[in-house]
Amino acid sequence: MQLQVLNSPFNQEQAELLNRILPTLTESQKVWLSGFLAAAQFASVPGSGNVQVADRPVGITSPTVSKDVTILFGSQTGNAQSLAKMAGKKLEGEGFQVTIQSMSDFKANNLKKVQNLLIVASTHGEGDPPDNALSFHEFLKSKRAPKLENLRYSVLALGDSSYEFFCQTGKDFDTRLGELGGTRLYPRFDCDLDYDEPAAEWLAGVLNGLNEAEGGSAVPESELASQLVESTYSRTNPFKAEVLENINLNGRGSNKETRHLELSLEGSGLTFEPGDSLGIYPANDPELVQLLLEEMNWDPEQQVTVSKKGEVLLLKDALLSHFEITTLTKPLLEKAAPLSANEKLQDLLAAGNEEQLKQYLEGRDLLDLVRDFTPWIGAAQEFVSILRKMPSRLYSIASSLTANPEEVHLTIGAVRYEAHGRERKGVCSILASERLQPGDTVPVYIQHNENFKLPQNSAAPIIMVGPGTGAAPFRSFMQEREEIGAEGKSWMFFGDQHFVTDFLYQTEWQKWLKTGVLTKLDVAFSRDTAEKVYVQHHMLEHSKELFEWLQEGAHLYICGDEKHMAHDVHTTLIEIIEKEGGMSREKAGEYLAEMQQQKRYQRDVY
Repeated sequence: MQLQVLNSPFNQEQAELLNRILPTLTESQKVWLSGFLAAAQFASVPGSGNVQVADRPVGITSPTVSKDVTILFGSQTGNAQSLAKMAGKKLEGEGFQVTIQSMSDFKANNLKKVQNLLIVASTHGEGDPPDNALSFHEFLKSKRAPKLENLRYSVLALGDSSYEFFCQTGKDFDTRLGELGGTRLYPRFDCDLDYDEPAAEWLAGVLNGLNEAEGGSAVPESELASQLVESTYSRTNPFKAEVLENINLNGRGSNKETRHLELSLEGSGLTFEPGDSLGIYPANDPELVQLLLEEMNWDPEQQVTVSKKGEVLLLKDALLSHFEITTLTKPLLEKAAPLSANEKLQDLLAAGNEEQLKQYLEGRDLLDLVRDFTPWIGAAQEFVSILRKMPSRLYSIASSLTANPEEVHLTIGAVRYEAHGRERKGVCSILASERLQPGDTVPVYIQHNENFKLPQNSAAPIIMVGPGTGAAPFRSFMQEREEIGAEGKSWMFFGDQHFVTDFLYQTEWQKWLKTGVLTKLDVAFSRDTAEKVYVQHHMLEHSKELFEWLQEGAHLYICGDEKHMAHDVHTTLIEIIEKEGGMSREKAGEYLAEMQQQKRYQRDVY
């Protein structure tokens, strides 16, 4: 039977608070609390002040609230890491002692010593933890994880609601810490691609939770959140960069179109290092916007409110630049259902139809939705209010700031495909390939990525695996190493379809090979031979030498497609280590995991 505070000297608010907290207490916590209250009663004579040690019953200590806060981040592209740093800076400004660490750098056995823990974690792939969160995630799930009755924690989860396992990594951490006895300092926040405002709100709530635990007063969260918005050029305040060059890197007759984009950062004050990314806020295809306006019979000049702050735009401009219209998600369909008089939409969202819903969402956009489930009863304002804000697109930077001051270069593959009877186009890639001209501007920001960096020791060897547009960051690596005169040897594995039309930056690679900036170059062109050859095949051909490089302390980097290329290369690396190192499969996996722990195995995958 659950005890309830009913007839008591407490007011209603106090009674409700007690009824909420009592069921959550462990037996040891209840014993401690009764002892503490007894001690406080003994000391409550006029003028006695705080309870003194001598006045306490034996074994009773006063509760102390630690000012130490540990922030652990799991980040693949750098978003979670930058949010962790922002949180740490704010908490330090409020007088807290903050430790910020990647989960891969944190000694998991120290977890039981932590009292205040903040987790900032993104979800990668199909609900997987990012690379630098894997070991910590596995530790928490294992039997080695300690009981955490003294832990107070909160989780900020980053994800993309167009994926089935939205924010799964953050949910895993939140659930598991609770199972181990931890107490939530503040509820978990699940953030979609537009995470800035909810992240600021979460941090404000966490700060209030920490302050209240110390007996301080709470500050309105809206007020705190507004203080956390960055003022310099950033994700929330992008810089309008001028297009200097826009060149197709593929030769005539290629099946691909890859754009080399050069943008000016003059006057922005923005800086970056090789391995960082550039975020671009693109505009939607005007043709798609026009089709949507016509289908819904909306007035393009109608004014609509597009933000909580009351920002107003013309409907056509809102659909062009402010809202995402090319991706469907389950949350979007759930919000759209009340605006449709078509019962088929309700049927699609009904319990038990998960697989059918998943199939419908794949490859369709907002135009498909409004065509498939007419008639619509909602006005334009109601409809746009359910749309996600346009997310930025991240691209690995393909240039060195040292070699190209006040410029940033990108390598962008145009995305075009057929689906459900219509031609589909990548939002940002087709903006770059079809509409951006020299002299135009595009909103950008720098996304720093500490998880994909050149070795601090320039004498260390590096191995780079980057087929197709995955070559982008390695062009940046080579430019930087050429500028600083790096003495370490380097090895590049590049692949694409055809040597004649698809060897991206061919003359530059050959120049670096000639001058010695690049030590070795192996290329694989899959469509030039009867049997398809990929980069991992060349790695196997050179397995003995590649393992020797690893034994010498080489850093290995992979950039490109995660599902196929990066997965195949990872498997190949384990095969090479197993064979050349004379190890078991398990030991080879541990060898690679140790390289990852040492930051000698890094991936920039998408």
